Amino acid sequence: MVYGWDADQGGAVTRDLEDLKGILPPIPTPFDRRGSFARDRLRDNFRAWNRHALAGFVVLGSNGEGVLLSPDERLDVLRAAREDIPDARWMIAGTGCPSTRETVELTRHAARIGANAALVLPPSYYRGRMTREALVRHYAAVGDAAEIPILIYNMPACTGIDLDAGTLVAIAAHPNVVGIKDSGGDVVKMGAIIGALGPGFRVLAGSAGFLLPALAVGAVGGVLALANIAPAQCLSIYDHFVSGRAAEAAELQRRMIPVNTAVTHRWGVAGLKAAMDLLGWQGGPVRAPLVDLTRPEVEELAVILQDGGLGEGEKGGR
Repeated sequence: MVYGWDADQGGAVTRDLEDLKGILPPIPTPFDRRGSFARDRLRDNFRAWNRHALAGFVVLGSNGEGVLLSPDERLDVLRAAREDIPDARWMIAGTGCPSTRETVELTRHAARIGANAALVLPPSYYRGRMTREALVRHYAAVGDAAEIPILIYNMPACTGIDLDAGTLVAIAAHPNVVGIKDSGGDVVKMGAIIGALGPGFRVLAGSAGFLLPALAVGAVGGVLALANIAPAQCLSIYDHFVSGRAAEAAELQRRMIPVNTAVTHRWGVAGLKAAMDLLGWQGGPVRAPLVDLTRPEVEELAVILQDGGLGEGEKGGR
């Protein structure tokens, strides 16, 4: 069993780690045109997301632009999300910060707000000094202090650090480090981690582009940007795989690759938010220094979404 924090009761509530599986969107943080957190727009998105059988949500991940928010804004977003996430679903808070001390502090705040787990990026500003020893010490300090379980967040595209299997296994020796969101896309490494740590260590694919291959080597689900705009399709890939319908899963996986590429590698958060606007969700602007898509880019994105079979109906449940 693992533990989350019940903010109303002032104590821990048990959560079964085996329930951490399936599809979780790393949600964007909506802003208004003045650049402030748009709480009502987030609530509108949750009304639609909650119609789908999603396992939970990651708040303040890379798509949440958490690194561009002030400390107070981060807490405001976490509190707002906690109000809208059903108790039966996981709330995972992105709490990785440049320093160990700040990461510990934000993780404690997230626990008291009601997050069930924390997703922790490796500190990367001094990445040349982020040796295996430094990283193991960092995660051990966070794990020791945290009141909720810790998931490693391997995101080499943003941090410049691609955690190797040996380092991940060493970090996971801490009893409170229970899993990983791996956005590196190295399925061989995912398989090696699962082989070394066993199925109890929760490996989640970090992109829909390699969801099916990750599931095939033992991943238990995915934290997928695509699930923000195509939750039904992402859930279907997972459900087809679990039910043994490999051909159906592969066909849908292939169809979603161009859409996923558009809202991840190609245009990133700005592309995801633009796609949300096109499909009837609440996307809105990105925060500087990120730049919104140009009109020609939005028009190109609209064609990609249409070719992928996506429309406003994606907001409905299944």
